[in-house]
Amino acid sequence: MKIIELIEKKKKGKQHSEEEIKFLINSFVDGSASDAQMAAWLMAVSFSGLTEKETAFLTEALAYSGKVIDFEELKDAIVDKHSTGGVGDKVTITLIPLLAAAGVPIAKISDRGIGHAAGTVDKLESIPHMNTIFSIDEISHQVKEHNAIIASQDENLAPADKKLQALRNITATTDNISLIASSILSKKFASGASKIVLDVKYGSGAFMKTPEEAINLSRLMVNVGKILNKRVLAIVTSMDEPLGRAIGNSIEVIESMEFLKGHIVDGDLAELTYSIAETILVNLGLYDDRKEAGLFLKNLIDSGKAIEKCRELVIAQGGDVEIVDNYDKFELPHFKIECESKKSGYVQKINAFNIAKASKILGASRENSSDIIDYSVGIYLNKKSGEYVKKGEILYTIYSNDEDKTRVAQKLCDDAFSINENKPIHNSLIYKIIKTEYEDDDV
Repeated sequence: MKIIELIEKKKKGKQHSEEEIKFLINSFVDGSASDAQMAAWLMAVSFSGLTEKETAFLTEALAYSGKVIDFEELKDAIVDKHSTGGVGDKVTITLIPLLAAAGVPIAKISDRGIGHAAGTVDKLESIPHMNTIFSIDEISHQVKEHNAIIASQDENLAPADKKLQALRNITATTDNISLIASSILSKKFASGASKIVLDVKYGSGAFMKTPEEAINLSRLMVNVGKILNKRVLAIVTSMDEPLGRAIGNSIEVIESMEFLKGHIVDGDLAELTYSIAETILVNLGLYDDRKEAGLFLKNLIDSGKAIEKCRELVIAQGGDVEIVDNYDKFELPHFKIECESKKSGYVQKINAFNIAKASKILGASRENSSDIIDYSVGIYLNKKSGEYVKKGEILYTIYSNDEDKTRVAQKLCDDAFSINENKPIHNSLIYKIIKTEYEDDDV
């Protein structure tokens, strides 16, 4: 087999065999295929596409390019949850302790964020001394001991995906649906999960802009899972607006802890966390319906078991556990700017992309992997969609360490809010649940 022949084959729109894709990925990892050759193949894929079977072959080749976590006796019970990313998306931080308290062993392998939003690992590392870097053996041990872990991707997990992703970022090939699906799923399969739950987002603050795009990606990943004998459930959710009130790093962790303490009982963060958790418990066969599962989950919050599991997780990962009850231990910003509404009315919409840009300007996320994130900065939405605000009332708050950046961020935030006299209709954040090729749930 020759690399150039495989590039030519895909350029002409022909299908690869499983052996050909394995050869491509193995050659890329061992260096016998150059970056230039793989870039040419990626571009050919972008134009000609991959079938579901080819996508499955690629997913498996990426997943098994390094080590795979073996949870041994727990291997059939391990759940992993993945979000395609969004503005203020802190559901991993609320969901993992809640599910672990419910008795579901969950291994969450997360990334650091690049682009308009920070990743879950970035947010957790705002906790002093919090460790997210673990060996494969350490990941397995912690899940067995504590039922949960939130860790960054080990360099030995799906290394081909990491290398391929870096090449996609500089060759304008990040948007191909098969390459997206294989990248997401390969990391999940390598992390040893037998059951994978995907939160696939669409809207102004997401990579996928329409529900149709999100559904197409979801269905592809569910079908690839079926081909590879993995249980994949996709939940299509809206990211037209920021999720929750906090957008940043430490302030998102604080908001997550407030939810786990039972201090946030409604709103979109509570709605989505409970909805995803309920769906998982029902699909695991632990409860017959979402209402019954929801009552059980709310009891875990009300009884303090969920926040206790959060404390346990922080301690297990080396973090300063006092921060759970004393938020002053977080790194604090120099400025707190309370921004007033210029008119009275109901908040109709908050543009997620504008808020993300403002947050990024403040330093809460990075453009390149080498950039340093400021954990202390961010934006707090004092008013959310559907809420009434009076002229002169605080609309949002900026936490900043730079006056010039604050002025730019404030202009973006002002433009993000749409306010008028009519109260908007609330729509469910969950658009569709995709279980198999032919079985969907409309919500």
